[in-house]
Amino acid sequence: MARNLDKDALEYHEMHRPGKVEIRPTKPCVTQRDLSLAYSPGVAAPCLEIAKDPSAAFRYTARGNLVAVISNGTAVLGLGDIGPLAGKPVMEGKGILFKKFADIDVFDIEVDEKDVSMFCEVVKRLEPTFGGINLEDIKGPECFEIEERLKAEMGIPVFHDDQHGTAIISTAAILNAMELTGKDIRKIRAVICGAGAAGISCGEMMVMAGVRRENVLMTDSKGVIHADRDDLNKYKAKFAPKTKCRTLEDAMKGADVFLGLSKANMVTKEMVKSMAAKPVILAMANPVPEILPEEARAARSDAIIGTGRSDYPNQVNNVLGFPFIFRGALDVKAKQINEEMKMAAAKALAELTKQEVPDAVKRAYGVTQMAFGPDYIIPKPFDPRVLTWVAPAVAKAACDTGVAMQPIADWDQYRDSLAARVNRGKEAMRTTIQRARREPRRIVFPEAHEDKVLQACELIVEEGVAVPVLVGDEAAIRRRAAELNVDLDGVEIADPTTSPSAERHAELLWSLRQRKGVTPQRARRDVRQPHVFASLMLRAGEVEGMVAGVNRSYSDTIRPLLQIVGLAPDAKRVSGMYMLALERRALFFADATVNIDPDAQTLAEIAVSTGRAVRDLFNTEPRVAMLSFSNFGSVEHPFTKDSSDAVRIARALDPTLVIDGEMAADTALVPEIAKQAFPMSAIQGDANVLVFPDLQAGNIAYKLVQHLAGAEVIGPMLLGLAKPANVLNHYSTVEEIVNIAAITVIQARRLAARSAPAKAGPRKAPAPTAPRTAATKPAASAPSKAPARTRMAAKTTPKPGVRR
Repeated sequence: MARNLDKDALEYHEMHRPGKVEIRPTKPCVTQRDLSLAYSPGVAAPCLEIAKDPSAAFRYTARGNLVAVISNGTAVLGLGDIGPLAGKPVMEGKGILFKKFADIDVFDIEVDEKDVSMFCEVVKRLEPTFGGINLEDIKGPECFEIEERLKAEMGIPVFHDDQHGTAIISTAAILNAMELTGKDIRKIRAVICGAGAAGISCGEMMVMAGVRRENVLMTDSKGVIHADRDDLNKYKAKFAPKTKCRTLEDAMKGADVFLGLSKANMVTKEMVKSMAAKPVILAMANPVPEILPEEARAARSDAIIGTGRSDYPNQVNNVLGFPFIFRGALDVKAKQINEEMKMAAAKALAELTKQEVPDAVKRAYGVTQMAFGPDYIIPKPFDPRVLTWVAPAVAKAACDTGVAMQPIADWDQYRDSLAARVNRGKEAMRTTIQRARREPRRIVFPEAHEDKVLQACELIVEEGVAVPVLVGDEAAIRRRAAELNVDLDGVEIADPTTSPSAERHAELLWSLRQRKGVTPQRARRDVRQPHVFASLMLRAGEVEGMVAGVNRSYSDTIRPLLQIVGLAPDAKRVSGMYMLALERRALFFADATVNIDPDAQTLAEIAVSTGRAVRDLFNTEPRVAMLSFSNFGSVEHPFTKDSSDAVRIARALDPTLVIDGEMAADTALVPEIAKQAFPMSAIQGDANVLVFPDLQAGNIAYKLVQHLAGAEVIGPMLLGLAKPANVLNHYSTVEEIVNIAAITVIQARRLAARSAPAKAGPRKAPAPTAPRTAATKPAASAPSKAPARTRMAAKTTPKPGVRR
């Protein structure tokens, strides 16, 4: 059922606006005055300043944060010389990585020129535009000469990532592997399979790290590079020792380290067996490495193994290097990226690996343990700490070696500025979906006749997010799916009218609601309603989560959940949370869906449950602001007192929660205001969870931010039920349904983890004295199996729901 990868890639690049990048203004341009400042006549002022002092370009233009990704398309990925135009998608992709990981802007430039001198001349003339040059996908040996000439003739950093990126990351891995194995790097023997740009650069960096040059054997397509060969260019000749080894098999005997930068299946188990004790094997050919990790492990259980792939431990991924190296270089206006800066990056990565890994990183990769050891010798690409470790190390090396034109004075402040540059707000769902894939759960969808639900379920199966269970008339569902060309393979269907569990669910419904006006006959009739049937499936444990609400009001959707599923043991009420992903931050709003007029106790419980959900679902530490129109008692009014009292109650409920208030929204979100006027606050303009004083405020606020600020809204997420269920709205898109399904899976997994080894049943709902809600209050839940004397009489009619 999985889509063809090539087809998906083509659709990805074509959808919406073609390509992967765009240019957005960083200054307002909405009024006539804005226009006069952005362009003529006001633009003349910065032009004249730059004419007097060229360094002023870094103050008045984007040059200081702009990198050119330049290629002539002669060595594009593994595709070879396909030309500059065909290589453009790769260069755009590189630009995405620069922006995502280090907030660096990129212009991709494809140059139709193979002559080295002409190519260099083109690039040199671009220097006034850019703060740095990233050379990409240029074949060897020309790439060496091009980089050497440009570095010598240009006054901005020039970096060929194909050479140096792999070298930096692999050096970090080798440094840590040597520490784990207890070997002296000055005494080891290394083999590099592949003598292209990356292989030669890896060799040079290993030598810089301490490996003796004569102890590095390199192989190319003709075998071992050695002193007796007369076909070597000057770059290979640097790695041509006197040796009797002629084949890769010869070279591997007794070697401590193997670096693969060639092609698939170059290494055999016998070669691995011939290596020295505790060998290090970095087989980095993609997509199939020189030897698969499981084969290498079978040959040598004492080996430390890495690849270029993300589905094995110790991925050597260039994205751990180039974005952060350029970030550090740009931030000090370095004139070049020298060898000391590269080594500083490698050592920073090696040192970061030895630090305690935050829970957020472990949760992002779906593991509970991640620590320095044979399966963790380099950081993970999505570890946000890489930016704040590597960029400062590179910047400091630039300052120490005299190539920085603007040295950094306050390194702590610099690290803080880096952390603020890149926010994972819009990436949160990508991480959540990846987590859901690792352990999919059965999620029921009662609105099976809705087109977008059917389409979403197809994608959910394709993505491996969950096992969807549709509730409804099976024949009608399959007929509509066929009309939409939706493949339901992997999707289950439960038809309440024919399901063998219908009678059992009718009995369960009656046992729960027999003292709320539900008779046995009505139970048999109601159980045929998809939302009721789905809620009963969830209550009975036949599914582990529920997603609904596309064609019903919020209150109509939540009502059967409250009546049938009930509240969690530690919950007194339900509440709703939205995530709003903005350009540079993600905010969580509560309660914008359920509690109309909450009192202080309710607000406190909303704050605590929302904080827990933010931590569990999105790997984010909550910082909660209780919002009002008053700041810390500036206005005395019953409205403000509830928010203020809620802070005290919430701190008692969860002493670990960072929370403060009451405060105005700008105090919660603008550091300058909080620091100047309210330095005592635990929230210094850095809130990410906003708890609103009532439903009106929360609901209005999230819709304003969505439509005026362009926020991506994810939710609502329903908190407080005994089992996971989330309510959509009429306007939910297919993608949003998939997102909510992934969130529901994570909620189900967290519930299972908290319930082990003994599972707690649904809690009895509170009495009707609870604050008003947008849905009817939950009725008292009952045991899943009623006593014998109150069991519903067996039906005597052929079908459930037929009134006698």
